Amino acid sequence: MAVKTHILVDASASFVHDHAEIHHGSSSAATWQARLRTCRGGRSEGVQVVELDNGAMCIDVLPTRGMGIWRVRRNGKTLGWQAPQPDPVHPCFVPLTEASGLGWLSGFNELLCRCGLESNGAPEFDDTGRLVLPLHGRIANTPAHHVELLIDEDAGRLSLRGVVDEARFHFQALRLTSTISTAFGSHEFSWTDEVENFGGRDATLQMLYHFNLGQPLLRPGAKISVPLGTIAPLAKPAAGYGVDTWNIMPPPKTGSPEQVFVMQPAATSNGDTRVLVTELTDNEALSVQVNTRALPCFSLWRNTPAEADGYVIGIEPGTNFPNPRNFEKQNGRTVSLKPGEKWQATLTATWHTDPQSIAREAELIAAIQKDVKPQVFMQPRPEWSK
Repeated sequence: MAVKTHILVDASASFVHDHAEIHHGSSSAATWQARLRTCRGGRSEGVQVVELDNGAMCIDVLPTRGMGIWRVRRNGKTLGWQAPQPDPVHPCFVPLTEASGLGWLSGFNELLCRCGLESNGAPEFDDTGRLVLPLHGRIANTPAHHVELLIDEDAGRLSLRGVVDEARFHFQALRLTSTISTAFGSHEFSWTDEVENFGGRDATLQMLYHFNLGQPLLRPGAKISVPLGTIAPLAKPAAGYGVDTWNIMPPPKTGSPEQVFVMQPAATSNGDTRVLVTELTDNEALSVQVNTRALPCFSLWRNTPAEADGYVIGIEPGTNFPNPRNFEKQNGRTVSLKPGEKWQATLTATWHTDPQSIAREAELIAAIQKDVKPQVFMQPRPEWSK
């Protein structure tokens, strides 16, 4: 049976579904379905949500917000985090050009939020103090102009493909094509992102995946396992918490600063590495698989204020560290793309519920770490921190 394709959004044809149950069916693995709905009211007005329900869990994707993943739901539980703004925010309500450079935070509440494509780190200002590049870039607040659902019943997979352009007249033109995919009845999902320079001039790219885990699954004492090559605090607040406990989530504390640890993970000979978060509620776990050839840098973000202010941990593989773009460029951490050239990365996340699968992930990480002695820096490294 051929793959069935359902177009959900096509801006060039002025075609957009407002609300639809696109398809539903069953297989030997699970009963599955896909739905498109449009949010109404408040700052969520007009945000489109595609629900990919593979029969075991439902992945809520936001084409309006750069193909980000709002949350994953299963058996009354949610994989994501509790931001002060709980619902998806339409990009028109996100003041990216706010003078502080921090307007991006007004819309930030997803499980998976992309940072890029021109820049993905801290805001950048010119010598007069004028904002040049906002926090974490623009792609997460750029709607997809083409979205399609692909159903492969023979392979037992649901996929959602979206195309998002970050382009400006007289400047570079980058096109993100993102495919989010899951198998029927699976607790795993993946996303493959391809970024093409579709303009006529040379371009540069930065990409960072802000993958965020918070309550109700996250709790104090949660443990993060990564096969380490080199690690250092990004800034003094993280250094003050102690690098020796970088992988243990502290309890919430009103007024506590965010802590970021940056690292280059160890990997297999083909570049594969993994991250595992354990000691979650009900002894569940989360793992993320990534390839360091495309994403050589890794940041761990711990945000530990009062629970109401967003108690969350961020798993952040990237092409670079989250510093201002010019600093990263000076240190060789930008991707150059000539006209027509493409960059690609695939990441896979698994929501574990059984001790056996968690143990297997831990064994895979231990095997990568086995012959690698970590380099641990107690203070920020000048070449890694602005």
